[in-house]
Amino acid sequence: MKGGPRLAEERRRDLAAAYLSGAGRYDRVRPGYPAAVADWIVPAGARRAADIGAGTGLFTELLVERGLAVTAVDPSEDMLAVLADRLPGAPAVRGTAEESHLPEASVDLLTLAQTWHWCDHAAAVREAARVLTPGGRLALLWNQLDVSVPWVHRLSRIMHAGDVFSPSYRPVVGDAFDAPEDLVVHWTQDLDVPGVLDLARSRSYYRRAAPALQARVEANLRWYLTDYLAFAPDAPLRLPYYTHAWRSSLRQA
Repeated sequence: MKGGPRLAEERRRDLAAAYLSGAGRYDRVRPGYPAAVADWIVPAGARRAADIGAGTGLFTELLVERGLAVTAVDPSEDMLAVLADRLPGAPAVRGTAEESHLPEASVDLLTLAQTWHWCDHAAAVREAARVLTPGGRLALLWNQLDVSVPWVHRLSRIMHAGDVFSPSYRPVVGDAFDAPEDLVVHWTQDLDVPGVLDLARSRSYYRRAAPALQARVEANLRWYLTDYLAFAPDAPLRLPYYTHAWRSSLRQA
C-alpha cells in the first residue's frame, strides 16, 4: 500500500522517542546481559569499542569490564546521565546508529544492544562500516522474554512486550560484512511483582499510551499475577529470558 513504509517509519520513531526520558526506572528494572555473550562478542585484540544505543550502560559496562576503551552513543541525555553515574570514565556522545558522530575507522568493535529494531538497518550498517577499523566487528544483540514458557507468553501479551524478533530471524548486514554468526543464551531475571509492573511501565507501548490504556494494562497485570497466578503482592519472580547475539566482521578491502 502506498505510504505504508513511511507510516511504519513514523510509528517506529514515535515509539523510540519514549526512551528519551524515564532512564531511572529503565535502569532499575530492565534486564542486563549474560557475561558469556560479551565474552563471545569481543574479538581478540580489540582495544576500542562503541556501544550504540547504550542507554543507561547495561551492556556498556560489560565491555568496560573486559578492558575496552568504550564510547557510549545514545540520543537521550536522560539515559546518558544515568550511564555517567555508572561509568564515570566512559566518554559519551549524543548520536544514533545512523549518525553516531564518531570518527571514521575509530573502533575495533561496534555493538547495538537492544537497538537494532529501532534503527534504519541499511543506514546503520553503512555507519558501522564507516566507523569500524578494517576487519573490525559489528555485534547485534537483544533480550527477549522466553515465551515458550506458557505463563510468560501470556504475561508478555498483557504487557504488550511484543518481543520483536522470532528465534529464526537473521539480520541483514550487507556485502561489506561477513555472514553473521549467532549465539543464544538462556537465563533468568529476578524481579518482584512491583518490579514486573515497573518493567511494563518502562516499555515503549506503555509510555506512549493514553492514561486510560496505561491503567488498563496495570490492572490486567495485577489480576494476572496476584489473582490468576496467585502470587503474593510482593512475591519474587524469576523471569526467563534469552539473549540472541550476532557478530560479523567488516571485510578488508
